[in-house]
Amino acid sequence: MESGGKHFILVHGLAHGAWCWYKVVARLRAAGHRATALDMAVSGVHPASLHEVSSFEDYSRPLLDAVAAAADGERLVLVGHSLGGLNIALAMERFPEKVAAGVFLTASMPRVGSHMGITIEEFMKTIKPGFFMDSKTIVLNTDQGSRTAVVFGPNLLAAKIYDQSPAEVTKLDLELAKLLLRPGSQFMEDPMMKDETLLTDGNYGSVKRVFVIAKADSSSTEEMQRRMVDLSPGAEVEEIAEADHMAMLSKPTELCDVLVKNVSGCHYICR
Repeated sequence: MESGGKHFILVHGLAHGAWCWYKVVARLRAAGHRATALDMAVSGVHPASLHEVSSFEDYSRPLLDAVAAAADGERLVLVGHSLGGLNIALAMERFPEKVAAGVFLTASMPRVGSHMGITIEEFMKTIKPGFFMDSKTIVLNTDQGSRTAVVFGPNLLAAKIYDQSPAEVTKLDLELAKLLLRPGSQFMEDPMMKDETLLTDGNYGSVKRVFVIAKADSSSTEEMQRRMVDLSPGAEVEEIAEADHMAMLSKPTELCDVLVKNVSGCHYICR
């Protein structure tokens, strides 16, 4: 790593895994930074099964452990995509002294004084019937009772999540997703999601926040993304044109530029 390089911790969204960051990881490392993409519990190649992980804290454990293990004096840049915004918000609250910035990529970005689940509730208010197309909902039995999870359908993936990359790239990334996606839970039944005292000004609120708008996101419209910013005032805003929900795959160089610019002041060094 070059002198002055930062350490980026990358957190995927619902049903995805560390694998979806492979293009950004390569670009960040080529630009002289450290990049660590993590699997949350029951995601990617993480060995746990969904019914074994009954809380959002357990789901977030790989990130919380990684941030806790950071060397004294090291300040990480946490990047959360979609649902991953809630994971990094929890880590920012627990370890504000270890986090230089939290970057929310078309993500759930909570605010102090509101429960984290409000971000998902607001999203659900905006979608139309049939939004999830051929996706399926399953019910899990856990130690904390029943919990729902979603299995994304291939039609939804093609129409609303992996839809803006160049055709030949989209086809490859979409097929990769079909092979690697796992059922995902938003943990809305978890009491943590309803706790209005969880996030505090002194911890979460003290860390720099950057919201990255993917302007061509078909699953979370630009209007909804700006609503997320309005719900959590104080965040800086960046935009990536022609980026779909999976901006790390459809516009990886542009996303890398945004990440580096917001922690180093440098522009356009990712290739």
